[in-house]
Amino acid sequence: MTAIKHALQRDIFTPNDERLLSIVNVCKAGKKKRNCFLCATVTTERPVQVNVVKVKKSDKGDFYKRQTAWALRDLAVVDAKDAVKENPEFDLHFDKVYKWVASSTVEKHTFISCIWKLNQRYLRKKIDFINVSSQLLEESVPSGENQSVAGGDEEAVDEYQELNAREEQDIEIMMEGCEYAISNAEAFAEKLSRELQVLDGANIQSIMASEKQVNILMKLLDEALKEVDQIELKLSSYEEMLQSVKEQMDQISESNHLIHLSNTNNVKLLSEIEFLVNHMDLAKGHIKALQEGDLTSSRGIEACTNAADALLQCMNVALRPGHDMLHAVKQQQQRFSDLREHFARRLASHLNSVFVQQGHDQSSTLAQHSVELTLPNHHPFHRDLLRYAKLMEWLKNTDYGKYEGLTKNYMDYLSRLYEREIKDFFEVAKIKMTGTTREGKKFATLPRKESAVKQETESLHGSSGKLTGSTSSLNKLSVQSSGNRRSQSSSLLDMGNMSASDLDVADRTKFDKIFEQVLSELEPLCLAEQDFISKFFKLQQHQNISGTTTNEAEEMDGGALSRSYPSGVPQTISSEKDMIRQMMTKIFRCIEPELNNLIALGDKIDSFNSLYMLVKMSHHVWTAQNVDPASFLSTTLGNVLVTVKRNFDKCISNQMKQMDEVKISKKSKVGILPFVAEFEEFAALAESIFKNAERRGDLDKAYIKLIKAVFVSVEKVANESQKTPRDVVMMENFHHIFATLSRLKISCLEAEKKEAKQKYTDHLQSYVIYSLGQPLEKLNHFFEGVEARVAQGIREEEVSYQLAFNKQELRKVIKEYPGKEVKKGLDNLYKKVDKHLCEEENLLQVVWHSMQDEFIRQYKHFEGLIARCYPGSGITMEFTIQDILDYCSSIAQSH
Repeated sequence: MTAIKHALQRDIFTPNDERLLSIVNVCKAGKKKRNCFLCATVTTERPVQVNVVKVKKSDKGDFYKRQTAWALRDLAVVDAKDAVKENPEFDLHFDKVYKWVASSTVEKHTFISCIWKLNQRYLRKKIDFINVSSQLLEESVPSGENQSVAGGDEEAVDEYQELNAREEQDIEIMMEGCEYAISNAEAFAEKLSRELQVLDGANIQSIMASEKQVNILMKLLDEALKEVDQIELKLSSYEEMLQSVKEQMDQISESNHLIHLSNTNNVKLLSEIEFLVNHMDLAKGHIKALQEGDLTSSRGIEACTNAADALLQCMNVALRPGHDMLHAVKQQQQRFSDLREHFARRLASHLNSVFVQQGHDQSSTLAQHSVELTLPNHHPFHRDLLRYAKLMEWLKNTDYGKYEGLTKNYMDYLSRLYEREIKDFFEVAKIKMTGTTREGKKFATLPRKESAVKQETESLHGSSGKLTGSTSSLNKLSVQSSGNRRSQSSSLLDMGNMSASDLDVADRTKFDKIFEQVLSELEPLCLAEQDFISKFFKLQQHQNISGTTTNEAEEMDGGALSRSYPSGVPQTISSEKDMIRQMMTKIFRCIEPELNNLIALGDKIDSFNSLYMLVKMSHHVWTAQNVDPASFLSTTLGNVLVTVKRNFDKCISNQMKQMDEVKISKKSKVGILPFVAEFEEFAALAESIFKNAERRGDLDKAYIKLIKAVFVSVEKVANESQKTPRDVVMMENFHHIFATLSRLKISCLEAEKKEAKQKYTDHLQSYVIYSLGQPLEKLNHFFEGVEARVAQGIREEEVSYQLAFNKQELRKVIKEYPGKEVKKGLDNLYKKVDKHLCEEENLLQVVWHSMQDEFIRQYKHFEGLIARCYPGSGITMEFTIQDILDYCSSIAQSH
């Protein structure tokens, strides 16, 4: 251990000007044992720094390196674990607890003892030594000033003092005078002793010679003390004199302080009085305006507004502490309260009178608007009331109860007024739609059919009218011959009270204009009223509002509005925007029911009116939502739009239901089915209405549903047809559908257009092939038998050796179909095709041309079979391709 200590001192601590005092070999507790050394060191320079250094052996060689150092002043606790038993474990508490296990108990005790000594010598701080033997610490307690703490070396270091330059010079001179000092030290010491005795004697004589001078100095000191005593007596007398002066000056200072305090208090009192007078004094003119001011003229309203603002400022002045205890202040506040109450009552009474008068004035103007489809203009009334807007704001801030009462009264009066105006307005709109007077009499210029419309509008209940009448009447329909299909369709339409075919384009355009005018009149009316309410009642139109449904708002009347503000302070309404919407809902509560009634009437007049209403209503909803998506107008129109959309969906569903229930006559040909023609009419009308409309997606969805129902119903009718072949029904109707979709160019039905064309082509080909099997029936059967033998494996050139298919049989069959017979068969075929096809679609020439091409193809096929199966026989048909072309042309021209 000694060798390690010297090595550590030499390699680590000496280069850092440190001395190693104690060392202990340790390893960390509870971990893999990797030995290191804890060293207690002190610096050689002052002030002395005491450190505990952790040193470990390097992994790359046999040398040691310094790893961690802690200052002894940072050590808080030394825990030896056990003061009685020998235990090599101990803990050192620095910034955290470090647990160590010493290689031996002796080394641990030695290291702890050194820590104790260094603390006692250099630090004297409170380090807790726990579980340490008291005997170990007592042995280390110093017993005298010169006792060593860390050994003799430490004391020697403290007692040694280095010679200064002069001492070194004197020693050198002395040793130069005694050259033998080094060789004979005893002689040198005796010489120094003699010289010291000589110097001591000289010092004693000098002291004895200076005794007289000391006595003289003592006498002078006695005289000086006497002078000092005299001066002190004079100073005492002066102090007594000054004491009386000091008392007088103190009295003068106290008097000045009281005067200054009095002046300060007077200034503060004046400031307080000026504050109260300036802020709580209301001019006589303002008082007179509040008590007697004219609330009908603009000048009087302005004076009352200024007076009310001045009164509010006086009442809201921030009083300083203690002002409210002054009797005058209390009286002034009571006076202000009385003025406020009096003016608030006077203002509320006047505005209530204005509301009532407005209701009477507007009622007198209703007669002139009853004929025209316009709503009365409320702008003059709003303009007059807006003069009171600032006074309403004052009332809202000072007396919320009266402000709330005015709000309720305004809603009550205006709701009744608007209800009369709007109902009369909608009555005029209904009259213009139906063409009848209020007494139920029709206009002389309208056709008879509209009297039935008026009878339907009186109830506004029942099933919606459709294109082809009611469902019960459709169940009785049957498709007649092509010649009378249109007349049959017209008679069927006459069975319905209000069908779309009864109304021409002018009627639908008139309805569209009336409905647009209704919405155009309502929209500015609602926006103007909402803007007025916001300005007059001082309600801010915020964007963020809480969700309140329209039905809930309709149920909230004035009483509910009042209950929303307990103690006169708004509590439950989340924003003033909600209050605006609630007021609008109360005032215009009749708009939504009236709009729904008008929509029901339009749907009864013509179910296709739902298309016009859907487009117009969607546009107005989109416009209202751009202005304010949560406004009353936007919410109301949105609710009505839902009703319109339901009517539109109902219109589509009824058309699909009629298609499913349609029945055909067993005795007449089918032709173009009614619902196919009706789809064409619907699509043409819808495309003209929905051009550039916002709700195009709804129409596209309806198209998809309708076209699928049309396809299914056409196939159903074709399968049930007995008079007309299935292929003809499919061919004609799908050709009509394809022509309609091609003309209208509906982008969402491109796939259905291709499907309709494919079905038309397939059934045209099927009908042609089926029909051509009859004119040359025996020849067809003969060559079918030839193809069957070839299919069974017989070579084509050997077919002629078959008994049933020899050359004689072939010639026999061919002779049965001379040119004259073929022409006769084609003529009968033309008549039959003409009988199957309808006139509307005009497909006769198309079908006949296809049959001509198919007949020529069959002819070429027969010629090829004869050439392959009967080579060299010289057998040919008794007519040529040119003969076929001539026959077909002649037959077509003759008919």
